[in-house]
Parts: sequence; structure tokens; C-alpha cells
Amino acid sequence: MGGGRKRGRSQRRHFKQERENVWKDNPRRPPASAGEGGEGNGWQPFATENLAFEAYYKGQQIVPEEEWDAFMSMLRKPLPAAFRINASCQFYQDICSQLENDFRKSLESEVSDDHEKEAIRPLAWYPGNLAWHLNFSRMQLRRNQALESFHEFLKQENEVGNITRQEAVSMVPPLFLNVQPDHHILDMCAAPGSKTFQLLEMIHQSTKPGVLPTAMVVANDVDVQRCNLLIHQTKRMCTANLIVTNHEAQNFPGCSLAKFCPEACAESKLQRLEFDRILCDVPCSGDGTARKAPDMWRTWNIGMGNGLHRLQVEIAMRGIGLLKVGGRMVYSTCSMNPVENEAVVGEILRRCGDSVELLDVSNELPELIRRPGLRTWKVRDRASWLGSHNDVLHYRKNAILPSMFPSGKGTTDSCTVGGSVEVNINAVDADMNESGDMVEGKEETKIATSDSNNGDNANTEEIKQDESESVKVSRGSDEKTDSASIVTEHSNLPLHRCMRIIPHDQNSGAFFIAVLQKLSPLNESLVVEVMKGERSTSKDKALKCSNGQGSDTVPAEEISVQQPGVDDTHVLVEQQNRDMDTEISKDKSSEEAKVVAGEAQNDQATRRDKRKTQNQGRWRGVDPVIFFKDEATIRSIVSFYGIKDSFALEGHLVTRNPDTNHVKRIYYVSKSVKEVLDLNLKVGERLKITSLGLKIFERQSSKEGSPCTFRLSSEGLPLLLPYITKQILYASAIDFQHLLQYRIIKFPDFVDAKFGEQASALLQGCCVVILREGKLHSLFLFEPSIRSELSQFDCS
Repeated sequence: MGGGRKRGRSQRRHFKQERENVWKDNPRRPPASAGEGGEGNGWQPFATENLAFEAYYKGQQIVPEEEWDAFMSMLRKPLPAAFRINASCQFYQDICSQLENDFRKSLESEVSDDHEKEAIRPLAWYPGNLAWHLNFSRMQLRRNQALESFHEFLKQENEVGNITRQEAVSMVPPLFLNVQPDHHILDMCAAPGSKTFQLLEMIHQSTKPGVLPTAMVVANDVDVQRCNLLIHQTKRMCTANLIVTNHEAQNFPGCSLAKFCPEACAESKLQRLEFDRILCDVPCSGDGTARKAPDMWRTWNIGMGNGLHRLQVEIAMRGIGLLKVGGRMVYSTCSMNPVENEAVVGEILRRCGDSVELLDVSNELPELIRRPGLRTWKVRDRASWLGSHNDVLHYRKNAILPSMFPSGKGTTDSCTVGGSVEVNINAVDADMNESGDMVEGKEETKIATSDSNNGDNANTEEIKQDESESVKVSRGSDEKTDSASIVTEHSNLPLHRCMRIIPHDQNSGAFFIAVLQKLSPLNESLVVEVMKGERSTSKDKALKCSNGQGSDTVPAEEISVQQPGVDDTHVLVEQQNRDMDTEISKDKSSEEAKVVAGEAQNDQATRRDKRKTQNQGRWRGVDPVIFFKDEATIRSIVSFYGIKDSFALEGHLVTRNPDTNHVKRIYYVSKSVKEVLDLNLKVGERLKITSLGLKIFERQSSKEGSPCTFRLSSEGLPLLLPYITKQILYASAIDFQHLLQYRIIKFPDFVDAKFGEQASALLQGCCVVILREGKLHSLFLFEPSIRSELSQFDCS
């Protein structure tokens, strides 16, 4: 397993390097010589051809035939850059003014695209003119000397969180969530974090300085390294209303007091973890990003979308299970493939019945050009076009699922195992499709993927086979290769309410969005009956396969059926929790075994190992979340900075170190996050939390000593400043400039003598200096020593 993780990391690094080199050097072409009109530097446009890609989407009639040339022409062009202004930042109006009055005029001469009349312009469909479209690709921004100052502006503002550089169509899904200030929001596949940051902007946009919104965002990702990227991205927001978790999205834990801690139900306000809004931006083939990541032209193959379909359904169903009644979930991909889009939405509607509605949001964002979802499509398996599940070859029926087709209807002759599909006989979970055909468990459905913001997924053995065979015309008399001759199914579901964003409509990437609303709890009795039927059917089919109908066998007693995503019943939660408990107990058992072995060798080493195991909390390798309750330290902080009683500290301070004597950083969490943490502790720490809260205090060291051992953190200062009454100075512009300009200033050397006197009267330790004049309220943190030396400062 460890080797697999290493290979996965190596593949992700490889894909990342390839994405960084897009639209640069093409290794397949020889360097251009100066005599051929080139510059002699070896640069060539990236190859933008894939016959299988063109044949597939032309066969799917993704656009009308008369638009095909325009569609393909736009796909082959580099994607224009875009960015969004953070409306919750202090200077967003100044940034808007600078863009409108300075850069928009100075860059008029740099228009280089026939489709564009302006170098930069606000996106008409984004509320408040906060999102901007550039007439330049990312490479042009880096290389064009005339754009150097503008590029530096973008980098600097992005670094401090005032803007976020993000593909324009990627900003669309959060807008359809209709986020309100009191919502609990889940981003199921959040990394790298651009959409999560957008959600945080929304909940903070209407708040005043020093006031936290009641809303909360939980951002989840399956990959630990990508969680680190997510944390780095969202750290620019300086928010106390965020929790970052590390789980498989399709198995996101259910936290219910009634199930795990019924005795605590009466005393807890939050009874179970549910969400008002869920962003389900699932892993996908990513072919809609071909303009941004043109290596997609080389790597795309038919099997990419087919291989991800099952996982996408599982994630979406889990999202529906976690959604409150009346809540809204947005399902989205950056793929154009109907197997990953309309087919998934159709399967959700079939499984949920009248409990879920696909919303018509055509009246929302009216300026956004979008097209209706498809109601008919075909499935291509290797070199064959398939109109229905009846057309699927027998040995491929557990790879090509009924849910991939418009009707969702399957056949009755599907065998559980066999053919080219590898089945793990030790798998605990096995998912069932509607027709009763068992498909391999969740571990076998994984594809090397990150999230839908990139196209570096699809790396399984089956997809490799599809890649090698994707351009073949035929493989035998049983296969259908003529797209026009295929009789296709038509869905009777309102899939036209889905939205497709097509590149040549508004010079963008491609995207798919569907907005779902939960009308009532999922039917518990129906789900249980379906599960019972599937369980008996799976046992029968396993026995049939063991009698010679398949090349591999699965013992019936090892098959456990689970309907993904249903959280309205305890049945599904119990199985998920048993799996989680088994996994964690194995980790703990191995640790305890090591401790026992250590006792026989060295008692001192044993105590150290035990202490380390306890500090690790439930999740191995992840620091536990500990409420900070050192009253003496809290009192010294409150007294030193004169923090008002109206700023609640009790129960809102957390740390990741259970040893209070060695705590280096203290984080502040909002009331909504605090309630989730309380619930998580009561149910046995089912959430694997990698990051949360806002860093507000840091331990400081001073040679001269200080009455307070903790300094203010620059990240937490904007929140805390309205409540601080001590250790604050208001400086004139000239003295403020001198503080920035010189490392050492003696108190008598300040221009404002009164300011110097006030500075000398400060207690040893951290202080805040505020610019007294003008509209700009610049804040600086200082740690002055007794000799009037500014030994350290941070700005915010």
C-alpha cells in the first residue's frame, strides 16, 4: 500500500510538471530554426489534436454540426486568464477603482484576440463586477514586457488574498448555491481551494470588522498533500469559520449524537452534522480544461469518463445524504462527457425519487450564457458505440453500468465478476446498481485523481487499454462502430435543467452544473428493502460465478452491500462507522503492540511511546484538536492587551498540542465551528481535521522578559483589534514611515514627541501601531525592546 501511495505521488508530480509546461515546448516537434521563420529557441505550440476525442464528441453531438468548427477552433486556443476580487477585503473598492481607471486604459493597446475588444473587462454575469476577464493567457502575462507591471500587481494582490486568480467558469458553481450568512456549507472535493475561498468570501462579505459570520465552511479532500495546498490557499482569507478535513468524499463520516452518544443529546445544541449547502465538484476527466491544460489532448481517452462514473455517483449520493431537507447541492464537473454529467444526475434522481428535485435556475445569473443539459447520449466502450445496456458485451457489463445510459435500465444477465475487471475478494464494501448487478468495491473504483480542477486523473489498467484502442474502428462483428446507426435512449427526467457552458459561447473553458434541492428525507423503508434485495441478488450472482460463469469468485459471505450516500437511515451509517472503527482500531492495535513490546525492553521508552500515542488522538499522523483551557495564560493575555469582555474567548480557543506548557500557537474558532468540534468530540472524533480556525496568539520569546508570553498574530489582528484597549499606539504619517524605514529608532527621535512618550510607557512585549491620519488604517505589530529597538514587526 505504501508503494502505491508513492507511485501516486510520483504520478501527481509528473502531471503537475506537465501542466506547468503547457503551451511551451513541445517535445514531439523539432526546434524551429531561424531560417524557417522561428526564433531559434525551440518553442512550438502544444499539439492540439486527438482523433478519438473529436470522434467521441462529434458522435455525442455535443454542439450542433454547424458549430463544430467554431467549437474545436476555440478549444485549441490558450485560455484567457481571469481573477476575482475579494469583496470582504478592506481595500476591494480601491482595487476596483485601480482596475477601472488605470489598468483598463493603459492596456488598451494590448488587445490581441479577434474575439475581444478590450484588454481587461469585468465578467458581466458575476455579481458586483468582482470577477475580471483578461485578453491574455497565463503565459502571455509572464512573457509580455508591456504587461509586467500588471502581472506584478496580480501576483502581489493574490498573495495577500485581495484577489484570487481562477478560471472564469470555475467561479460559476458556488454562485448557484445561493449562500446565506447562516449556512453550514460543505465542499466535498475542495482542493486546490479556489472555490472554497470563494465560499469564504461570500460568508464574510457582509460582516463588519471584528464580527464573525454565523456561517461555516467544511472543506474536504481525500489527498493529504492536496489538503496542504488547500490550507495554503485558504490561509489568505484569515477566517475562523473554516474546517479542513481529510476523508474520501464518498465516505464522509456521519456525526450523529443519537447514534454515538444518545445521553448527550439533551445538552448539545447540534445533534448531527448536516449542511445547508453542498458543493459537489467531483473528480472528473477534465477535458473541459483543454485550453488551460493542453496536455489533455495527448492524454485523453474514452475510458477516463467511464472509469470515474461510479465514483462520481457515490460522491454525489453521499452529498445528498449529508444535505438538510430544503438544502441545495450543486453537482459540477469540468468535463463535457455526458457519462460524467447528465448520467450521474439522472442516477441521483432515480435513487432519490421524489425526495430530490433538479432545479430550474435559468432565471439566475441571466448574463451567463449556458446551454441545456442533454437528454439523449450514447456510451462508447473502447471501439464500440452503445445505445443501451443491452448492447454491452457480456464480459463488459460490470464495467459499463446501466446508470451510464439515459434510461438507467440494465439487463438481467450481468455477472458480478469476470472478464477484464479485477475483483478484490477481501473487499468489505460492494456497491450495487439498480438492476442488481454487483460492481466492484470502492477501493477498486479509485482512479489516480485529484479534483475536477485538473485533468491528471484516469490512470488505471482499464483506461490504459482504452487509450491504446481508442482510435480503432472495429474489434469484431459484435461491436457497433457507426454512431449514426445506433438507436439511443431518451431520458424522461428533466435533465434539460442542467447547464452546459461551451467554450466558444463566451471565450471560456467548458463546465457542467446541476442544482439539486432536497425536498424530504430519503425513504428509509424503501432504501432498506432495496438493500435487502441487492444483498440477496449479489449472493446469488456470486454463487453463479463460482459455478463457472466467471473467471474469478467472490465468497458470498464476504459481500457487504451498501447504498452510497444515504444518511437518512442508520443502516448505512452503521456500516460506514464499523469500517472506520475497524481501520482505526487496527492502527491503535499495532501501536499498542509496539508499546507492549517496548515494556519488556525499556520502561522509560514505553512511557514515551504511550504519551506519543495519546497525543496523536484518534487519527494517526494528525495532531488532535484540543480546546485551550489554561486559565492563567488566558487571564494574562486578556489583562496585557486589555481585551474587552464582549469578545468571547472561553470555548473558542483551540490548539493542536495537548501539552499546555509547550503550546506555540493558539487558534480562534467561530461559534459554528465550536459547535461542530463539540459534536465531533462527543461522537468519538469521527472527523479527521487537518486544519481549522484562525491563528490569533503565538508564543514569544524575549531576552528582557514580558508579562505576557503570547504575542498577537497578524492573521488574527483584524478580528481582535476592535476589542483591544492596551498596547496600542496611533502614529502620524511621518513617524509611521520611520517605523517602516529604520530598524532602530530611539524614543526622543520620533517627530511627534507625545508619540515617543506613549511608546516609552508601553509594557515590554507586543504592541499595535495604527496610522492616525488619512483614510487608510494600516496596522503594524511591534515588539519594542527596552532600548527602543524594534526587534520584530509584522504588517497586516
